[in-house]
Amino acid sequence: MTDKTENPEQLVQSLGEKARRAATTLAALSTEEKAKAIRAAAQAMRDDKDAILAANAKDMEAASDLPAAMQDRLKLDADRLTGIADAADSIAALPDPVGELIKTWDQPNGLTFERRRVPLGVVGIIYESRPNVTADAGLLCVMAGNAAILRGGSEAVHSNRALLAAIGKGLRSAGVPEEAVQLVPTQDRAAVGAMLKAAGLIDIIIPRGGKSLVARVQEEARVPVLAHLDGICHVYVDKDANPDMAREIAVNAKMRRTGICGAMETLLIDEAAVDMAPGIIRALLDEGCEVRGDVGVKGMDERVKPATAEDWDTEYLEPIVSAKLVSGVDGAIAHIAEHGSHHTDSIVTGNQQTADTFLGTVDSAIVMHNASTQFADGGQFGFGAEIGIATGRLHARGPVALEGLTTYKTVVKGSGQTRPA
Repeated sequence: MTDKTENPEQLVQSLGEKARRAATTLAALSTEEKAKAIRAAAQAMRDDKDAILAANAKDMEAASDLPAAMQDRLKLDADRLTGIADAADSIAALPDPVGELIKTWDQPNGLTFERRRVPLGVVGIIYESRPNVTADAGLLCVMAGNAAILRGGSEAVHSNRALLAAIGKGLRSAGVPEEAVQLVPTQDRAAVGAMLKAAGLIDIIIPRGGKSLVARVQEEARVPVLAHLDGICHVYVDKDANPDMAREIAVNAKMRRTGICGAMETLLIDEAAVDMAPGIIRALLDEGCEVRGDVGVKGMDERVKPATAEDWDTEYLEPIVSAKLVSGVDGAIAHIAEHGSHHTDSIVTGNQQTADTFLGTVDSAIVMHNASTQFADGGQFGFGAEIGIATGRLHARGPVALEGLTTYKTVVKGSGQTRPA
């Protein structure tokens, strides 16, 4: 494998043609045949644990100057690798959407219609930092009958290659072509450009990474894009919230893992909840979180730093949170509409009417009531794993798993009908 390629278009052409052949094979496999291959890939990752962790150690050594959040996303240990393999097994156990009958209807002329789920075809995934995406995305695609072309970031190159070697071995052992999941064999950025222009070879591109990556993909792509933008997630604490619940949710939403896209970045507190607000702010500070607050929040604890205008639009991915007092649920909704990224937003309240207003009005892919934003994850939704969280409106929104990796076709059945002139 090389870091440069003389002809990236030719490389992507070759990958695409192999993927297209593999996709044709996958589309004809039964649910059990696909599940067997995925379970074999999961076991191969367990069997190759030492090689995968050694490869990850090389990446971690080279990543010493990267931000802590990116290092956390990159790091694999025995428990995380077990989690990746277990997630693969859970994918194999999921209901297969391919062939699902979505809708039937008929017309007076006797024609009958069936709308059924079918694979997308060849899925290109461009991602940064997270080696687990190599397994999650690749094997979700296989279960949904798609071939995957993966292009991971340079910071995870050794980890991704080791994971792919294990996955390929598992697929091959189960009689599935290993070209069903391919990794672009170069870190040359020109290969990304070639993928983005590979209409006819790649059916959809899914970017998973920072704002600059997603912006480049959206700007250059000649292939449909299923976008995952910033995770500027909010928790709004209403005046009718249970104080203990509000405190625990706020701390968990920010501090459980600060580097994931579902981490809370802005805490909004009802200005009528001033009795419970200082306790929430203190709890975050005591957990080691830097709080950047507006005037009202700053007065609650001398450790609070003043928030700037940029803070409300920042995805920190670090133990930093911006905090603001707002005028009830309407103030929270207005702030989220102006500064949110349509990812995940949560309300903490005991008032069902207020919760319904928030849930019905906030225009995000995921809205929550009395729950931590850290649950914004395909595995937590019961999807086994996810390929990303889509924040746009292209056929899938929120955690994209098996169903989001399918489209549909309409089967029309007749008995000799011809259309009149």
